[in-house]
Amino acid sequence: MRDRCDACGGTVVRDVGQFFEGGALGWGSEGHCEDCSHGWCEQDSGPVTPEDIRQVLLQAHGAVRLRLSGRTPRAVGVLRALRGTREVSLAAARVQAAQLAGDGLVGTLVEMEILAVHLRRQNIAVDIEPVA
Repeated sequence: MRDRCDACGGTVVRDVGQFFEGGALGWGSEGHCEDCSHGWCEQDSGPVTPEDIRQVLLQAHGAVRLRLSGRTPRAVGVLRALRGTREVSLAAARVQAAQLAGDGLVGTLVEMEILAVHLRRQNIAVDIEPVA
């Protein structure tokens, strides 16, 4: 991603990414100006990636869909995985559980893989596929 440098007006090249960090979602952003010494590197983790980073990743790599597969799991395990991974309210977890059982949840590959790991720990079968 390219932008204008605040320091000199030159061209800033910015790279972003998501990753697993201790079983949780992490993200990073770094950049440097091609025309001066201005640069930065930042990293953080938590249940939600900043939207500007998410959008760059979705545009660059596309979205994936996570949905339940196999036999219908007990709701408690699905809710526990959703609440633990995404730190959402019980009401929000119920909405997302219904989405998982239906058309699925859509997000970046890393976001859906992390949720899949937590669901599989509850013995819940899931599939991840690219969004067409």
